[in-house]
Formats: sequence, structure tokens, C-alpha cells
Amino acid sequence: MDFLPYLLKWLELTLRWGHVLFAILWVGNSFLFNYLDNNLNKSISSSSIDGEGYLMHSGYFYKLTRLKKSPPLNYLRSLIIFKWQSYLTFVTGILLLFVTYYYNSGILMVSKKVLEITPINAILISVLSLYLSWLVYDFLCKSAIIKNNKLFILISFSLLLLTSFGLTKIFSPKFAFLSIGLILGTNMFANVFTVIIPNQMNIIKSSLKNKKFNNSLSLAAKQRSIHNNYSTFLVIFIMLSGHYSFIVYHKYNWLILCSIALISATARHYFNLRGKKIINNSILIISILALIFLAFLIFILKP
Repeated sequence: MDFLPYLLKWLELTLRWGHVLFAILWVGNSFLFNYLDNNLNKSISSSSIDGEGYLMHSGYFYKLTRLKKSPPLNYLRSLIIFKWQSYLTFVTGILLLFVTYYYNSGILMVSKKVLEITPINAILISVLSLYLSWLVYDFLCKSAIIKNNKLFILISFSLLLLTSFGLTKIFSPKFAFLSIGLILGTNMFANVFTVIIPNQMNIIKSSLKNKKFNNSLSLAAKQRSIHNNYSTFLVIFIMLSGHYSFIVYHKYNWLILCSIALISATARHYFNLRGKKIINNSILIISILALIFLAFLIFILKP
């Protein structure tokens, strides 16, 4: 074995290992904080406390308090900010994309059965899809549409349908599937990098100057965090898509993927509501039955 291919195999191994590890940390943080926000006791008459609760882990009790105001300055200077998990997940993912797929674009990205396209054009389309998808999503979040949840979800899902269908007509089935995960993952990272962390830093700066911070910054950051929360189930499904070729290479793979998106978001919604002490088992049952029905359809419509 030549040294360069051997080195690339180790580089891919390390990047994939790190990518999965950092993704676990990122998703874990996202789920934990959204769960805590939903479970804190909000019926507190306090000018400084917004909610509180108690945790237990490894034999110790922990008291959790969500504040309306900034903490004392000595705590402000040593805040724990969860950002590197997101950053490193994205960086390792992009490097893995280059080392594995872009480096072997003629084999892994292009399929003559789908479309005659040069490897360099395939790479350019891939990069462009990531950039344009973020621009469109960010525009929707900053427009008046975001105030209407149903309209926002309808438009987002319609764009997912169109994008999924379009990519399956350009790339090989496996990379087309993966490209949707890349788009969602990039949007999730960009939410952290361009909205959540900058808003948090602005809040910290205002607090350090003993100024009242803009609550809209908190609301915008939380909104993007919730979007990330609902995207995680689908992104994880796509990350593991290499293990179920019967879906990836199905004639209607794009439609199956969008169906999984609906089912996974519905299941995530059930758990988010449950965190708020709203138990609606019908939502979970519907998502399970929908998955079973989808599996039956895939069997009936197998190529």
C-alpha cells in the first residue's frame, strides 16, 4: 500500500471518529438545555429568577436556576459557553467531506446513470447548495414568515422536497442523500456561529457594562436553537444512511427521506411537549404508525 493512500485512510478514520464524537456532545447539549428549559419551575415570583429546578447525577444533587438578569461580574468572566462542540462537528464534517467525497468526486459523487457531469462541477454544485440553502433559510428566519409557524413549516418542508428531488437528479444516490444532511448540518452550525453565539456575546458585553441587555437577542438565539433541536433526528438518520442502502438506492429515495423528516420531527415534537409536562401519546403513536406504514410502502414499491 502506498503511503499517501494509507495516510488518507488514517486521516478519514480520525476525522470520522472526531465528527461522531463532537456531534454526540453537541446534540447532547442541545437536548439537555431544551429539556431543562421545558422542565424548570416557572411559577416563581422573583424579579431575578425566571425558573428553577433540581437535578441528580452520580449521587449528587444540583440546583439549576435560570436568571432574568445577568449573574455577578466574577461569574460573568468565567461563563461556560457551549460552542466548540458545534464548531468542531462542522469543521471535522467539512474536512471529511473534502478528504472522502471531494477527493474521490468522480467515483462517489458522480453517477453516469443519473447525470453526465464533471467532478469539478459536482463539487461546485455541492458547495453552492450549502451556501444558497443557508441564505434562503436565514432569510425566512429574519422575515415576517417566521411569526407564522405553520407557514414557516410548510415553506421549509416544500423546500426540502424540492431540494431532495433536485439533488437526486444531479448526484449519485448516496451523495444526494448525504447532501441533505450536509445542508441541514451547515444550517445548524451557522445558527450557532452567526446567531446564537454572537447574540450571547452581545448579552455578556451588555452585562459587563452593567447595561440592560436586549431580550430579543435571547429570543432569536432560542428560536434558532429550537430549529436545531427539531433537525437533529433527521441529521442523525442521514449520518447513518450508509447502513441502509435499500432506502438510499430506492427509486423514490428523496420522497422517503422527506417522509422520515416529517416522522422524526413529529417524534421530536412529542418529546419536547413531554418536557413541558404535556403528555400527548397520540403524537408518538402517529409517528410510530407512520414509520411502519412507510416501511410497508417501501416494500410494496421496491425497485
